[in-house]
Formats: sequence, structure tokens, C-alpha cells
Amino acid sequence: MKKTALAHVHEALGAKMVEFAGFYMPIQYKGINEEHLTVREKAGVFDVSHMGEIWVKGDRALDFLQYVTSNDVSALYDGKVQYSCFPNGRGGIVDDLLVYRIDEKTYLLVVNAANIEKDWNWLVEQGKKFGMEPGKNLMNASDETSQLAVQGPLAMKIMQKLTSTPIMDMPYYTWKYVELAGVPDILLSTTGYTGSGGCEIYFPNHVAEKIWNAVFEAGKEEGIAPIGLGARDTLRLEMGFCLYGNDIDDTTSPIEAGLGWITKFVDHKNFIDKEYLLKQKKEGVQRKLVGFEVLEKAIARHGYEITDANGNPIGHVTSGTMSPSLQKPIGMGYVKTPFSAEGTTIYINIRGKLIPAKVVKPPFYKK
Repeated sequence: MKKTALAHVHEALGAKMVEFAGFYMPIQYKGINEEHLTVREKAGVFDVSHMGEIWVKGDRALDFLQYVTSNDVSALYDGKVQYSCFPNGRGGIVDDLLVYRIDEKTYLLVVNAANIEKDWNWLVEQGKKFGMEPGKNLMNASDETSQLAVQGPLAMKIMQKLTSTPIMDMPYYTWKYVELAGVPDILLSTTGYTGSGGCEIYFPNHVAEKIWNAVFEAGKEEGIAPIGLGARDTLRLEMGFCLYGNDIDDTTSPIEAGLGWITKFVDHKNFIDKEYLLKQKKEGVQRKLVGFEVLEKAIARHGYEITDANGNPIGHVTSGTMSPSLQKPIGMGYVKTPFSAEGTTIYINIRGKLIPAKVVKPPFYKK
């Protein structure tokens, strides 16, 4: 089991530590609900150093990324970030990721922790068609890179105290290199997985503790707190953000998952599964990922069956929780397309009892 550079800090803070995606990670400190509301109302810090960072460089970097990702990488400019996915050649998804354009020949891909090796192997294999050489054009920097997500409405105000570079007016999904707490060349991006604003920062492992301490010192007045992966999951679910391995995987297409907006069918872009996914877009799909609110006090867990009123199976739950912000049970799942319209009543089979739920359009939480 791998440890992040800050694992000992989390232990010292009394975090409940668990194995997650092969890493020793904090699931919670004071409690998921309290941590969740801290991010919604103030600011919280997540150690997300388990995430993967892969560099793509060279004259053919853009051509290669246009082929392996679903979004239009040519729309990026220096300082811009894009959400995308890797189609797997079989109609499913290898992983979802962020693409950072550093310059016209340099890109940073940020991938999910559980998929680092899988994604790396996929990129190396597909890169052969473009002469992308590991060690030269493809670099896996995951083990040397730490990442913090500083999230919440007060996050940018806190981070501005640590840098002389103006960051308060940065548009969503952009990035800058900044000197932070006296450490140069830290990549700061206005991205995150919570829907409450803030940033994510990337830096070498050896400065991780220095950065962590500086962020908490700067945010003391605002009530900043460390946040575990438990609240990260409830926060992202309230926004209807997909979690790889739950809501999307190698068997789900981006069209089925409602990710058509990151699947760009433009003439100048030829990407893996383009024809197949275009056919799905034109002809429709047989199932769709939907959000739902459970109409009784019962939690729809991952894997639970979804049925119609007569108990006939129509799909399955992919994510579910009791929303700390809304104080009601919410979830996501795949259902047969005729049951996917907003307002449709569906039923969750919870231990043999059919519990009604209503299809709603995420995000569940609206500021």
C-alpha cells in the first residue's frame, strides 16, 4: 500500500485511515457531515496526492491527445484546463481525466488513482502510432507529485494570502504557475470535485508538509479544516459528478453517462470510438445515467436494483448517500431510457422492499 507524503500528518491529526485505490488515505477526521458542511460554507483541504499525473510532450502531443481523448484538445490555450475521457475502443471508458495545456507541445493529464497503471499502459500502447516514447514524450510523474484540493467559498481568499500573483479573478478551469508560501512554480488551477469553488495545487513531494502547514496557517481565521475522502464523495455526488468505478467504467459509454458534452464530434478530430459514439448520439441509447431523490428515508446503495412499479428490473444504482446539505437521500444510476425523463417515479429495491424515488436533473445541490 502506497503512502502520500502527508500520511503521517493525517495520522497526527487523528484521521481515520483506510486503504483506497492502493493508497493509505484519510476517510474522515471529525466526521463526514461536519467536514462536508465546512467545504460548503467555509473552506477545506483534501490531500489528493494519490491522483495520477502524466506529462505528454513533443511535436505530436496534440495529434496524439486528439486521438486518445473524447474532448476537443485543440480548443485549449495556454493556461486552460479541460475535462475529458479516454474511450476504450469497445464503447466504454478507460478513465475520466483533466487535460492541462502548458504550451502547444506540453500537456499535463490528471487521472484517477485507481487507474494510474492502466492509463499509463493504455497511453504507451496508443502512443506507438504517434511515435510517443515513454521517458521522452510520455512521463508518469505520479509518484513524485503531491496535490492538494483547497475547496469552498473562502478557499481562494485564503490562497491569495500565500501568493503575490493575482488569483481571485481566475476563471473556472484555468491554471497559473505561482510562487506559493515561498515555493516557486506551483501549478494552481481553479478546478475541483466539490462544486463549491476553490483550487487544486500541484508540487513536489518534498515541499508537501511546508505547503500544507502554510495553507492551514493562512486559513486559521476562516475556519479552514482538513477533509477526508468520505466528504469528497458526498460533495461530488450532490453535484452529480461521476466517480470512475461507480458511475462510469469500461462498460459505460460517455453518451449513456450524460457526458456527450465532453465528446466532440468535430471534423478536425478523429478519436477512438468516434463512429460508434456518433451512432449512439444520433440513434439514442438504451439506458441512461440519471439522478434521483429517494422519497422515503432510505439510502440507495451502489449495486441496488432499480425497478418499475411492478418490480421489473430497469437498472441499477451506481452511487447513493444521505445528502448532508439537503438532508435527504440522493443517488445516481442507470435506467432504461423510457424511465429517464425528469419527474419519472422509479423504485429502489432495498432488501426486498420497493422504495419510490423521483428522477431529477443534477446538480442536487444548488448554491
